[in-house]
Amino acid sequence: MRRIGATRPYRPDVAALRDLHLRHLRMVPFENLSIHLGEDIVLEEKALLDKVVGARRGGFCYEINATFAVLLRELGFAVTLLQARGYGEGGRLGIPYDHMAVLVEVAGERWLADVGFGDHTHFPLALDERGDQADPGGTFRIVETEDGDLDVLRDGRPQCRLETRPRVLADFTAGAWYHRTSPDSHFTRSLVCSRLGEEGRITLSGRKLVTHVNGRRAERLLDSDEDVRAAYRDRFGIELTDLPVPPPRAPQA
Repeated sequence: MRRIGATRPYRPDVAALRDLHLRHLRMVPFENLSIHLGEDIVLEEKALLDKVVGARRGGFCYEINATFAVLLRELGFAVTLLQARGYGEGGRLGIPYDHMAVLVEVAGERWLADVGFGDHTHFPLALDERGDQADPGGTFRIVETEDGDLDVLRDGRPQCRLETRPRVLADFTAGAWYHRTSPDSHFTRSLVCSRLGEEGRITLSGRKLVTHVNGRRAERLLDSDEDVRAAYRDRFGIELTDLPVPPPRAPQA
């Protein structure tokens, strides 16, 4: 709870879930630094808690959605892990277990919590609602597919496809391995650390710092390694001795 600046809620209700979801997005960065620091990524609860809570780091979807699920369970929420596939260029779906999301059941209602998708919802979505759902991150809609899965749309564009069958953490091992090792993974081809600030999203990629304040985007290049370390520390709460090595830039066609 201290990691996200929260106090234990009086009861596990929707208001508490919304508050915890937003706090997590603001305090725990979405980042893939381990891939570019040569650190192992172990999908076991203790290892993930040691990293995200103990070392005050972030992670990609498998890490931070899994640790959020642990927190919710400890607070009395009914939680299920769901596998999803993100939509990429040309509307292509990613690999199986491309993404992890969290189903939370509260007083007979099902909510989709996802603190590990980067720039996405600020609050959980009502999983069984089929109309538009307004959120500070955009207008979202959940639609059923012909195969019985669920597509999550943001401002009319599909973001990911969910299966509603319950999964366990170990099921995502192959997806996490692919994303941290494959040259085709966008995580091996990019370096990102991003979190939701009170005025907008803050993202550091290599030496490029991008901030959004009240809808206005600002970008600047950091001059030195010390500037980069300071940005990780001051903007994201991450203390680094060694800096992650950005992937080589793709050759120009």
